[in-house]
Amino acid sequence: MPTPSPAGAQRWRDPRRYLWLLSPFFAFAAAWHLVNFWRSGAEFWLWLLPSVMYGVIPTVDALLGPDTRNPPDGSTTALEADNYYRAIVVAFIPFQYAATIIGCALAATAPLSATGWIGLVLTVGGINGVAINTAHELGHKRPRWERWLSRVTLAPVAYGHFYTEHNRGHHLRVATPDDPASARMGESFWAFLPRTMIGSVRSAWHIERGSLAGRGLPAWHWRNEVLQAWAMTLVLFGALAWAFGPKVLLFLAVQAFYGASLLEVVNYIEHYGLLRAQRPDGRREPCNVTHSWNSSHVLSNLFLYQLQRHSDHHAHPGRRYQALRHFAQSPQLPSGYAAMLLLAYVPPLWFRVMDPKVLAHYGGDVSLANLHPPRRSALLARYARGGG
Repeated sequence: MPTPSPAGAQRWRDPRRYLWLLSPFFAFAAAWHLVNFWRSGAEFWLWLLPSVMYGVIPTVDALLGPDTRNPPDGSTTALEADNYYRAIVVAFIPFQYAATIIGCALAATAPLSATGWIGLVLTVGGINGVAINTAHELGHKRPRWERWLSRVTLAPVAYGHFYTEHNRGHHLRVATPDDPASARMGESFWAFLPRTMIGSVRSAWHIERGSLAGRGLPAWHWRNEVLQAWAMTLVLFGALAWAFGPKVLLFLAVQAFYGASLLEVVNYIEHYGLLRAQRPDGRREPCNVTHSWNSSHVLSNLFLYQLQRHSDHHAHPGRRYQALRHFAQSPQLPSGYAAMLLLAYVPPLWFRVMDPKVLAHYGGDVSLANLHPPRRSALLARYARGGG
């Protein structure tokens, strides 16, 4: 449970206050590494950020473990009102755009080997994938300018429909079979990826079409937020192709796909196998802190604005990242997202680690989980026999 409010909680000071700067620094480092490659031609600069993402962060998370401390209850109002935390989120965006523009210049002009080109894609696509998390934080907030910046942040990764589908689709249908962003027990990441990518586009379009129809407007109207978001990407990619030549369009497309896949592997992790129970009237129970996998591992949370405290986020979507809480009753991941995504890439290892955790969460009754339809019968038979 969240920490009770002690005396003097209003004066509580966040011990990680300056460590949150790691997230915009990560974007700055991407742009800096690209400039260093431009100057030196040494391709190891293109592999530093991927090495941090896939090597350093998982290792440090494992060494430090989780930090389950919560802000005292009486401190959260002042904590959320502190504009310092908002400025940290916004600071990510100019460095993200700088990395994208420099990456395009390198893709168009630099003599890259095959491994260098892959490193460039991983660096730029990695930053734009992490930027989706920046867009996620901004997109849930009330001020219109923050929500507008959310869509600006999504333009380089060509995933602007996420703004609509996530806020008005995923949060309503999370942990149900109807949600394209909720992975099912027994479903590999590689099966989930096309299902969620296609399903999220369909969902966003259906949501906007219905919203516009309610106002007496056609789907292909300039007020369609999905079309607005895609138009931002077309303008950005068109400007970059004009500046650096049409060959950058292939680079932009590949880095965008990789960046979007980072979002979707995180989606895969966040709700794998979890299911909101169906009530007698056929409706699903309200979403609560048991319907998202939680992680309070330190370094991943500092880079991702505490996205890993996902249980509290779904229970309170408007809560700002610095005030999100750890709940002991939420299902807990064995590590942070940086390590879990590596596990998700290898389905046999993922199933070996996570399926028993889903089963334990439901007290051994696998029928209570969100099961992948092609494997439903096999899972029910396997765990009914007590199989591991």
